[in-house]
Amino acid sequence: MTAGLSEARVAVCTLDAVPREGGVAALVHGEAVAVFRTHDDEVFALSNVDPVSRASVMARGILGTRGDAPFVAGPLYKQPWGLRDGVCLDDADLRVATYDVVVEDGTIWVGGRRT
Repeated sequence: MTAGLSEARVAVCTLDAVPREGGVAALVHGEAVAVFRTHDDEVFALSNVDPVSRASVMARGILGTRGDAPFVAGPLYKQPWGLRDGVCLDDADLRVATYDVVVEDGTIWVGGRRT
């Protein structure tokens, strides 16, 4: 989660609407965003578009951890994308866009693109 957000933040859904170890897709400022909730209720937002396949499917990925790094495995080719920074854990030259995200009063808010 990020402490602050840009003024252009958008309420996406309630925290309870995202299952632990799961994701949902949302449209934020015209961009498809995947919002993920980890087992310990951390929330992250990445582009929903898989940079390798170009398909809008990231919200359907499987969450996991490698060391202390939470990641989502892309549902088509299984690349592990870091939830904190969007960098592919197997190839640092690949990256998926990340977004500011915060939970306030049980509502998930997504702000501007960070990377």
